[in-house]
Amino acid sequence: MAEINGPKHVAIIMDGNGRWAQMRGRPRLMGHHAGARRVREIVEACPAQGVKYLTVFAFSTENWKRTQSEVAGLMKLFRRYIQREARDLLANGVRVRFIGDRVRLDDKLVKMMDELELLTSDNDKIHLTVALNYGGRDEVARATKRLAFDVAAGKLAPKDVGDETLAQYLDTCFLPDPDLVIRTSGEARISNFLLWQSAYAEYEFIETLWPDFTADVFAQVLGNYQTRDRRFGAVKV
Repeated sequence: MAEINGPKHVAIIMDGNGRWAQMRGRPRLMGHHAGARRVREIVEACPAQGVKYLTVFAFSTENWKRTQSEVAGLMKLFRRYIQREARDLLANGVRVRFIGDRVRLDDKLVKMMDELELLTSDNDKIHLTVALNYGGRDEVARATKRLAFDVAAGKLAPKDVGDETLAQYLDTCFLPDPDLVIRTSGEARISNFLLWQSAYAEYEFIETLWPDFTADVFAQVLGNYQTRDRRFGAVKV
């Protein structure tokens, strides 16, 4: 099979769940449930599109500002998703990992996250990374703090600190940088997502709300990517 000339790592800001539900006169949480179902379809579509790594933005450090009922509903949804999908993720060769600060998450959810990571640790067909209580600035601050402690402890010399050094302290140290970042729902901002990692990523801001983001829409966006000319700051001669 010929290699697909597309992105190997796609990151998605899954936006528009609440609006999708409200347009139908339903509670916002209904939209989040519909969005969770859509994740499964996109994960399943990745191998045929040549996508090896998929990173999704599930809950940001700023999302705690939402109503208490919506936050509680989202946390319950995350637990249900892990419980419901774990067996299929394992069977389909998906390796799941989570990024973000787990300190504020409840113990039951963190335990389920740890267990799913361990359960799927030998899988290598698709690498699904879920950003949960994640913020790009928070990630860089936490990474810098860990790096500073290692410098203070004599494990690392200040003169040796560079871009690649800091990258090793980020939550995503096990991932290649994203080739393509997609944001659904028509908003044209990155909302504190993968700030460091996306320095040279291509971006697609599309009108489709996340619950309507089908495998066909995904394929169209990936097709657009193949027309891009990625130079990484250089000039082609």
